[in-house]
Amino acid sequence: MKLNTLRLLAAASCATLLISAYSRTNSVSVMTKAATAFLNSLTPEQKAKAKFAFAGEERFFWHYIPTDDIPKRYNKPRMGLILAEMNSAQRALAHSLLAAGLSQSGYIKATSIMSLEDILKEMEKDTVGRRNPEKYHFSIFGDPSDSGTWGYRVEGHHVSVHFTIANGKLAGTPTFFGSNPHEVRQGPRAGIRPLGEEEDTGRELMNALDENQKKTATVAAEAYKDILTEASRKAALQGQPNGLSAQKMNSRQRELLTKILDVYVHNVPDQVAQSRLEKIKKAGNNMYFAWAGPTAKNAPHYYRIAGPAFLVEYDNTQNEANHSHTVWREMEGDFGLDLLGDHIKSSHR
Repeated sequence: MKLNTLRLLAAASCATLLISAYSRTNSVSVMTKAATAFLNSLTPEQKAKAKFAFAGEERFFWHYIPTDDIPKRYNKPRMGLILAEMNSAQRALAHSLLAAGLSQSGYIKATSIMSLEDILKEMEKDTVGRRNPEKYHFSIFGDPSDSGTWGYRVEGHHVSVHFTIANGKLAGTPTFFGSNPHEVRQGPRAGIRPLGEEEDTGRELMNALDENQKKTATVAAEAYKDILTEASRKAALQGQPNGLSAQKMNSRQRELLTKILDVYVHNVPDQVAQSRLEKIKKAGNNMYFAWAGPTAKNAPHYYRIAGPAFLVEYDNTQNEANHSHTVWREMEGDFGLDLLGDHIKSSHR
């Protein structure tokens, strides 16, 4: 027993070292090693909860509401193995897998969001365990391999990240982060804002627009109740006004637009970030910035940036504008569908 524990701890240490070097190594290789180490640490019963076939509908399921609310909405439980069902060494390996799909700042953001469950538990006087920082589910689809086709998902309240690997290539979307509270306003952690950059950069651009530009950018006087795409399987903004074109911005305003996008791009490691940057570069000035609601701080507000191949949404309206949602989505690439399409074409060719 002691030997097994030492082996697990050694594996966790190795995985952590691999993750710390993610920016200098191939992300697919890091993910494969982290996923393999995690699966190898599990009992057969745990593995049955954590591992799924790559083909099938489960890989496409995602939502950011609390785990206890999933059965009420979908008449089925949220799948995957939760941190609470793991021992300490397995939890370390699970966190290494989460970190493999995120940048350093993205991982800090995710774990900060997860830790807010303790604050909500106290605020809501939760005695039934609805709020729990260990109710985050880890799911692996297929068999981890540097050259094969597989994927994984880490999901719970306000964290939902998805990764698909095919023939050595990597896709990492949808990427959802939320924060409740958006800003911790009392207690020893007062002032913490896991999604503060997302808010500040959006408002900075809106305030930099002239009055005519603001009128064009403002697509609704009142902010929406949530991000418009919510947890849809495919990203789409049918019938929505575009907002302000980047073509109509001056150089300083375009710099601020890039500043917002950089926050979302760099939540993920270099290999995924580079793919996002390529989509932004290809879009050029064919991007639109839209805002809904007032611009005053602490007022309910929403913004989005849409390009031909990607969509960023941010919303902070609930709980008196102290509950935020953010997402990076891709019009054809969510769940690696464009990647898999390319892989199938290549294989047939």
